[in-house]
Amino acid sequence: MNFDTSNLQTMADALLAQLSTAGLKILGALVLFFVGRWLIRLADRMLKATFLHQKLDHTLVSYLASSLNVLLNIVLIVALLGYFGIETTSFAALLATLGIAIGAAWSGLLANFAAGVFLVLLRPFKVGDFVTTGAVTGTVKEIGLFSTLIITPDNVLTTVNNNRIFSDNIQNFSATPYRRVERAAQLAPGVDPQAAIQRLKTGLGTIPNVVGDPAPEVEILDFGPGGTVLAVRPYCHNDHYWQVFFDTNALIAREFGPT
Repeated sequence: MNFDTSNLQTMADALLAQLSTAGLKILGALVLFFVGRWLIRLADRMLKATFLHQKLDHTLVSYLASSLNVLLNIVLIVALLGYFGIETTSFAALLATLGIAIGAAWSGLLANFAAGVFLVLLRPFKVGDFVTTGAVTGTVKEIGLFSTLIITPDNVLTTVNNNRIFSDNIQNFSATPYRRVERAAQLAPGVDPQAAIQRLKTGLGTIPNVVGDPAPEVEILDFGPGGTVLAVRPYCHNDHYWQVFFDTNALIAREFGPT
């Protein structure tokens, strides 16, 4: 049985040529992808550096950088499709159609995006503020397109949907120059409340970072079978809240604890 070796060689040469062309095409696409990603990261860094140099708010800078990153990644995907010969005009129409379908199915995602825009425009808080919102308390790390990153006091990074934040109450503890620390002191029976009030006021004045205006408040809060209960309320900046909180507890224990 005879084989036509010339035909086999021709087929092998044609297959090798096609594989070489496809390999070069894939290699070119990989180069385009990695160069594109590098340029996107470079543009992101340059945008942040430029805006921060102009002393724009960190919240706005982060939001604009996220928007630019998403836009440039879409441009990169379209460029890759065009490189492989896919009609990008048809792709754009398909993308728009898919956008409508996805928007209808994922209306919550669009609601989160819209809420993110309003958070940036209305500015109920900014990056670095200590807030309570969406049942989460912590420091705002980033306001993104669809969600906000909050670091809780126990150092847990928590993602909260923007729509939940915008539709919920927002407490911003960093918006004012000071906040009040709420503590209570249970006096033993027979202890003079007025003398105790004076001792606590004097002691609160020695605690670091307690502000003098408004002055610390110590008043009779309640009466119980165990004795008089005093409300102890020093004021401090939010950054020093827990230090003043614990120092106030230590003061109460030192003044009225067992000897």
